[in-house]
Amino acid sequence: MKIFILTKKTLALAAMLLFIALLSLPTFMETIETSVGAKELPIYSVETTEKKIAVTFDSAWNDDDIDKIITVLKEQNCPSTFFVTGDWAERFPESLKKLHSAGHEIASHSYNHTLYSTLSKDEIIADMDKCDSIIESTIGIRPNLCRAPSGDYTNNSILACKETGRYCIQWDCDSLDWKELTEEEMQTRIFSKVQPGSILLFHNGTKQTADALPGILQALKNEGYSFVKVGDLIYKENYTIDHTGRQYQASP
Repeated sequence: MKIFILTKKTLALAAMLLFIALLSLPTFMETIETSVGAKELPIYSVETTEKKIAVTFDSAWNDDDIDKIITVLKEQNCPSTFFVTGDWAERFPESLKKLHSAGHEIASHSYNHTLYSTLSKDEIIADMDKCDSIIESTIGIRPNLCRAPSGDYTNNSILACKETGRYCIQWDCDSLDWKELTEEEMQTRIFSKVQPGSILLFHNGTKQTADALPGILQALKNEGYSFVKVGDLIYKENYTIDHTGRQYQASP
């Protein structure tokens, strides 16, 4: 018969392994949810027969190129949606007002870009409320659209949006402009994925975006696409979302 002696070293190792297992439990449970079909999804794109798409920007860095972007969007007749962080709105209230005055849609992108996968549902709701209150106090409109920082959504963040009357928005065409790609590289990425109902992702405060936008938007128009704000693209009620995040209008 074998006799196992528990030493202090063995107990310490067991405690460490238990601690690691507990830390991994949320990720493991989310994997299980995904495998059985319970994974919640944001809206990546919208099913539509019209060649309309939504151009979106995440604003969390600086506002150096806001005036130029506003000018380009006006010239290209491209109403857009800007997902701004609360601290960006605090630092650049005049730029936020300019975007709103130019007719663009303002949405939430968290208060300070804390990853929502690290927060509980209640903490996510509190963070969204904080961001939305800053936006509302600046432009008088409270957003009902939210994008998780870095697109790092979880079931908690989707449910936080649903339970508070918000819509969680992702994208299906990523320009990767923050990587300082050329206009040609960004355009190639977008055209490899774009379809009616697509949601495109750009950022302000990057090196190339403002200069690349005119050519990209004109190329999209040449293909017959028109631009709408996310709030005018998505279905607000009576809808389903498939496994790719594409939103469909449900039958009455």
